[in-house]
Amino acid sequence: MANLIQAVRMEHPDTIPVGISILPAAWLKYGDEMQRLTDQYPQFFGGHQVDLSRIKENMMPSYHKGTHIDEWNCVWENEIDGNEAIVTGHPVKTEEDVFSLKIPENRDGRLPHGFMYLRLLDLCGFENAMIYFAEEDKTIDVLIDKVLEYNMYQIAAVLPNMGEMIFFGDDLGMQNGLAIGAERWRKYLKPCYRKMYGMIKAYRPSQLIYMHTDGCIHEIMPDLVECGVDVINPQFRANGIDNLVRVCRQEQVITINLDLDRQLFPFATRSQIFDHVAECVESLYMPEGGLGLNVEFNYEIPLENMAAILDAVEKYRHYKG
Repeated sequence: MANLIQAVRMEHPDTIPVGISILPAAWLKYGDEMQRLTDQYPQFFGGHQVDLSRIKENMMPSYHKGTHIDEWNCVWENEIDGNEAIVTGHPVKTEEDVFSLKIPENRDGRLPHGFMYLRLLDLCGFENAMIYFAEEDKTIDVLIDKVLEYNMYQIAAVLPNMGEMIFFGDDLGMQNGLAIGAERWRKYLKPCYRKMYGMIKAYRPSQLIYMHTDGCIHEIMPDLVECGVDVINPQFRANGIDNLVRVCRQEQVITINLDLDRQLFPFATRSQIFDHVAECVESLYMPEGGLGLNVEFNYEIPLENMAAILDAVEKYRHYKG
């Protein structure tokens, strides 16, 4: 974490920060083999020992196989233990439901992944949400205002307990762009993030804000910075290296913790993995910082490919240009 903070603050970190996350499904599949692999890379895992007998016990509710209902009464269903569920039951079925929707009463400071834009889709379903955005009438305004009001309560609850960096996640893009387009995103969603992140910056101006967001979002990355985001976690595959270089290095400097190509990892050769990491680092590296590498391991990646990824990021985190 200290290395990432140095990179975000442009303080010339000794190495490019690397973050490795392992989903519970991978631990459930590989068990002791996964532990032996992580033991070989203490620079990334710190010798952490996982109690394999308690993997399921320690998972969040939506990572369990079966059905989970959240505080908004969205119904989540999961067919694979250890992976995140998807919303299959949307409580807001009509425009009348939007106006009668009650904001949850909990004020626990918890803002899970998908706290703003995805929450709109979870509540209404994708098709109805897109209709409300297209019609641009009172319905979408009311829906957004209710989710934003709840989020502001939750942010207020967490303000006194923030660490040096606070983390948010909301997938704003699809594979080839924004479902509602950049213009509507700027009209309807940008003011929400500006208000939420502005609340944090008003409380503590030095607070670092990290935002994970999947999908093709390169056209609004400068907008997220304007809203107060200090480091963005974009996907390589959805955005493309050329767009990331153009937006984050040529047009302006935007700090990114780049999500390496998880769609490549299950099928790649060792040399392809090394080439991928090399391309990312060589294209985006700056000696003062501004770059981190993020890796996610799931059950579909073979162990030998995981080892190749770890070897590649170990090599290229020392890159000096």
